[in-house]
Formats: sequence, C-alpha cells, structure tokens
Amino acid sequence: MRAARALALAVAVLLPAAATAAVNAPAAFAAQYAPGPEWAVPAPAPVRHDPAKPTAVVVVGAHGAEGSDTLAPYEILAATGRFNVYTVGPHRGPVPLTGGLDLVPDLTFDELAGLVAPSLVVVPALPDVGEPSTAPVTGWLRAQAERGAQLLSICNGAAVLASAGLLDDRPATAHWMRLPSLERAHPEVRWVHGQRVVDDGDVVSTAGILSGVDGTLHVVERTLGPAAARDAAAAIGWRHWGTGTPPPVTTGPAIPHPAAIVNAGFTWDPPTVGVALTDGVGEIELASVFDTQAWSLASRTLAVSADGGPVRSRHGLTFLPRAELDGAAAQLDRLLVPGTRAVVQVADGPAPEYVHRHGGFAFDATVSDLARNGDVATARWVAAVLELPTAGLVLDGPAWPWGATLALFALVALPVAALVAVLVQLARRRRTGSAISVTSNHRQDPRPVAW
Repeated sequence: MRAARALALAVAVLLPAAATAAVNAPAAFAAQYAPGPEWAVPAPAPVRHDPAKPTAVVVVGAHGAEGSDTLAPYEILAATGRFNVYTVGPHRGPVPLTGGLDLVPDLTFDELAGLVAPSLVVVPALPDVGEPSTAPVTGWLRAQAERGAQLLSICNGAAVLASAGLLDDRPATAHWMRLPSLERAHPEVRWVHGQRVVDDGDVVSTAGILSGVDGTLHVVERTLGPAAARDAAAAIGWRHWGTGTPPPVTTGPAIPHPAAIVNAGFTWDPPTVGVALTDGVGEIELASVFDTQAWSLASRTLAVSADGGPVRSRHGLTFLPRAELDGAAAQLDRLLVPGTRAVVQVADGPAPEYVHRHGGFAFDATVSDLARNGDVATARWVAAVLELPTAGLVLDGPAWPWGATLALFALVALPVAALVAVLVQLARRRRTGSAISVTSNHRQDPRPVAW
C-alpha cells in the first residue's frame, strides 16, 4: 500500500514535466526537417559540364538531408575547381536541409544519367533512412556501386549505404550517437568506433557531421594529390588538416547532453532566428548557421531573403527562402547573416548580425556565437554533435540554459508544493481527529473509578 502511494505521488510530481517534454521535444526534432511552403520551383540553373573533369554528386532524398553533410563536401569539391559537382535527387523540387534551409537539387537521377556517370557519390544522412521513401535513393546507389563509382558516406549516410546492402561485411563508421543502434540494426557491418574516417577502398565512411570535412579532403587527396587537399582545406578555413594528428572523435554514452534534454523539453516559446540568404554566400557558411541553431534545440530558424525569391550560393546551388525579410522581421528575435561579404538592409525588426565577419572556419564563429547568446553547455553539446574540435575555440557566455532549467524546476516544484500542502492538511485533520477521539473515549469509559 505504501509503495503504491509513493508511486502515485511520484507520478503526480513528474507528470507535468513529462507531459511538457513529451510535447516539446518531438516538436524540436521535427522542426529540423519540417517541409517548407509550396513555392513554385525556379528555373534550373545552367548546368556547366566539363567532360575533361571527373564528376562528383551529392545525393539528397525526397525528404531532405542533413545540411552540413550535404553542403560541406559540396563546397570542398567545388573549391578544388577540378570536379564537376552537382546535387542530385529523385525529383526536382525543394527539399529541406537541417533547420529549414530549402535546397533545389541541380539534377534528378534521370537527368544526371543523360549527362554523365559520376565517379564520386557523396551520401549524407537522410531523415527518412530505412523508410520506403528512400527506395529510389538506395536503388540508385546500388546501381552506382555496381558500375564502380567511389562512395563516400557522411555521418549517418552510412545507414543509407547499410540499408542498401552496400556495407555488408565491410568496415564503416557513423555518428557516435547512432553507432549502437546501427550495430543492432545492421550486424552484418563491421562498425568502427573512435575513428573520423574509415577507408575501405571504393567505400569511404566518416563519423559525425563535420568528420565529413576530413573524409572529403581524404578523398580529394587520394584522387588529386596532397596539394589539392591542402588548398581545399585552406579555402574553407579548416585548420585541422595536415597537422599530423587527426581531430578527436566524440566518445561517451549515446544519449543527448542534459543541456540538450532541457532545451528540447522545456523551451516553451523558442526564439525565432531569421537567417538571411544572400547571393554568393558560401555553402558551409549557410550550413553553419542552420545546423548550429537547429542542434541547440533551443531556437527555430526561418530562412528569409530580401525579396522573398531564390538565391544562388557561391558555387551555384539554388536555395529558396521561406519568407520575405521585411514581411517577417516583426516575428524575428534575431537576424543572422551568413557570409563574410554579405550586406542586408532591413527596415524594421532586429539588427543584422554578421556572424562570419572575422573569417576562419564558419562553424567556429557560429558555435562561439551560440555560447555568447545562449550558453556554454549548449555550445559544447552542439560541438560534440557536429564533431567540431573545440581546442583553441573561445566559448564565453552563461554556463547553463537557466531559463529552460527554471521552467523544469517550476513544473516539478509546483506539484511538490501542492502535495506538501495537501499532506500537511491531512496530517492536521488526523491529529485533530485523534484528539477528539481520545477525549470522547475518556468521557464514555464505563469502568469504575478506583478511589
């Protein structure tokens, strides 16, 4: 009986917090790949093809792909100037990258087949991996493998290759948080822990998100030589290449950091961070803002452009905003502008914040910005998710997400206070009832009194 009462009290205390987390956390994760509005698809950008160059393609699925997994390899390969580089997908239409950055693929699978057979295929993480909707992608990947294309999986793109049967009895790696579940789902793969890049000849796989930078540079070095890889690393500001010691890989239990749990579960009204899309912006610069904000689980991003129309990135990718800047300004809490040279004019709303003004690797700036304007614990969680090395990175700001934590305490403390008040009242009634009973019994005692 006492155990049942204790359980009931525990449920009463924790139920409000659990119910809040059950609503907020799925919404925070779902927002990362929420589809955009039904925009008219813009005319395709001219496809420039040099038959003297090898062709590399980055695959996206019908429901999108992880932003940095997609855009970092794309920019690295394009920066070499020695590949034809395209994004390809099962159909031509905008697909969401992490945080709501809508990309229009350059080519469909059929259009690519009419142009060239790619020699390098980059596979990012897909949000619907293992679902029937990925069948066109996995079928196409099997066809590319059969004809001898080099495959490069980024992060949980390894799960896509595994679901296609292309990693059977081969070593491979993936994101540190996903490896345990992948080991259970695909025991036929020889999963490797603690390594940023696993080279198995015609299949190269990488660990968490920005390990894909190292994996892409590795493939560039293998294909074009050390000088090309060194120049590509310098072009994007990746200071960890060629140091002789690879950056460390995140290790630990495959669960979110407590700060992430608090942010996802108890941020009731997430701030809306506008991200201004401008022509000529770097692909990694774009990914750095959307991914950093999305993985904080504490904000929502809204892609905007000056006229509400599409923009072309530095190397020719097409992105669609979800709103026109001036029309959306009133609902924005911040306005971040990716790019070292971008300039944005806004009539009302928050002032533009140019997060990449000082150059360097784009993610160093956005994670440092997250620490200053959010908190250090969340910034460190995001760095771990991204596999961004933090040695030499300045993370100054509040130590912890106190706002969301206070919301959690309130959800627990209020039921506790109510229960304590009820228990105190019950105890008083019992004492009062006992006193009345004792007095009543004393007055009605029929036994004779001894004199």
